[in-house]
Amino acid sequence: MSKVALSGNASGSGTFTIASPNSNTDRTINLPDSNGTILTTATAGVPVNGPAFSAYQSSTQTIANATFTKVALQSEEFDTAGCFDTSTFRFTPTVAGYYQINGGSGVNITSGGGVVEIYKNSGRYKRGNAATTVSGITVHITVSALVYLNGSTDYVELYIYQNSAGSASSHAGSEWNYLNGALVRSAT
Repeated sequence: MSKVALSGNASGSGTFTIASPNSNTDRTINLPDSNGTILTTATAGVPVNGPAFSAYQSSTQTIANATFTKVALQSEEFDTAGCFDTSTFRFTPTVAGYYQINGGSGVNITSGGGVVEIYKNSGRYKRGNAATTVSGITVHITVSALVYLNGSTDYVELYIYQNSAGSASSHAGSEWNYLNGALVRSAT
């Protein structure tokens, strides 16, 4: 039979208390059969209650020809920390770390194609897949990237480019034009 041993640090003077919750149910804690440190919500690098959001375009937008246009994301499905601004259409998290950011844009064009990009601090950061129309149908383009954001001034936005030889109209709705993301790992 295996044993559980608790050993104190000879130079420390603190007292550690293991407290059980107020419960009428028996519980079992299974320890891994390996050496290492148990992660807690206080462990550096463990994302706990970090910002997560999903914003989308709730009304159509005119997308100019042959120029990058910021996608107007006026509505939110969720925004756990209030870090997405529906007036500037940007995500500025308050926790420094690495964020998984995903975006998509759908535009109604009958010829040409387009591309979508994640901008970081008003500059191009990552380019998504490029698409061309097939039989004059709507083009939907996506982009995904892992982005470091400093938790104070860094922000991300979604931009689209289309070259149909004229202006085009985007599609409204959370399935067409969206930007979402979540903290994957804190900076510490």
